Amino acid sequence: MRCFLPFLTVFFLSLASLAAEEYHVFFGTYTKGTDSEGIYRATFNSETGALSDPELAVEVSNPSFLAIHPEGRALYAASEVADFEGGGAVMAYAIAEDGSLTLIDSQASGGSGPCHLSIDQRGKVMAVANYGGGSVSSYEVGDPAAFPPAASTIQHVGSSIHPKRQQNPHAHSINFSPDGRFAYAADLGADKIFIYAVDPGSGRMTAAGEFAMEPGDGPRHFAFHPGGEFAYVINEMTLTVTAFSVEPDTGMLTAMQTISTLPEGAEAEGSTAEVVCHPGGKFLYGSNRGHDSIAVYQIDGETGKLTAVEHEPIQGKTPRNFALDPTGKWLLAAGQNSDTVAVFSVNQDNGELDYTGRRIEVVKPVCVRFLKK
Repeated sequence: MRCFLPFLTVFFLSLASLAAEEYHVFFGTYTKGTDSEGIYRATFNSETGALSDPELAVEVSNPSFLAIHPEGRALYAASEVADFEGGGAVMAYAIAEDGSLTLIDSQASGGSGPCHLSIDQRGKVMAVANYGGGSVSSYEVGDPAAFPPAASTIQHVGSSIHPKRQQNPHAHSINFSPDGRFAYAADLGADKIFIYAVDPGSGRMTAAGEFAMEPGDGPRHFAFHPGGEFAYVINEMTLTVTAFSVEPDTGMLTAMQTISTLPEGAEAEGSTAEVVCHPGGKFLYGSNRGHDSIAVYQIDGETGKLTAVEHEPIQGKTPRNFALDPTGKWLLAAGQNSDTVAVFSVNQDNGELDYTGRRIEVVKPVCVRFLKK
């Protein structure tokens, strides 16, 4: 028996290591005027929360926002350049087993300042938002090994009350509904959320409606509840989150609640950035730039309304982006102006974040994306 016990110990330790899933983590960055060279990659362990030091996955100019095809074979990057066919670019890369990236093709983003992109859950359509030009474009990406030109480009129209930031439309994000039938573009300049019907066969989008925010809100990023019946937009200029109910047949939105992203009594300075719903649907997270924190909310499963839980410092500066790992047990917060990515554990009962003490250096990180190895 004395000889058998060590064998059992090794056996069960091996099972535990097999249960832990490892992920590639890709970081989009700003390269202009910095030491960054493009998209970086690290390895993340979902059992321990360990995050390896980053290495360059591919050289590219200003790959600020990333999206990974559901099949895991391709990564798309919004390249914030001004000289690609007169505007910005979208780059498509094949993902190798080791996480390195090889260019498939590049296409015009359909406007200046591409800042956000996403792919529908079926892997049929990808869309990009152009902040500078105030437009959105969509692409048919059913075959991850090919990347054709845009199937549709739509120019937003509108303005709002801020004399400098809202004279023109500024599309800041575009997200698909869980069923892929609709896409939602939050436009900071127009103070609207534009709603589009999506044709998965052609990749084209057509106007389906819009929702007008309160003047001066400056809607930035948008997130769906996993069930699709609720959605949330984070408002950059008023430092708030607005909760919506979603009409499933038409895709139309009804506002239910607007709540601050700051602690009670905190000075309203800076701006917000990212908003992410926990994969379990119980919590919502939003980032504050200036306060340099993640706002944590509990979601009422019946109404979709939010209750503030805490405001966790990101252990860095300017959290333009953060991401939850696919298990929902960890959150990685990117500090754009501290050149850091910090790891937090997620309390599965109340959503609270706890800094693990783990932090790596990434130059000007502005997007975090996971891919299971």
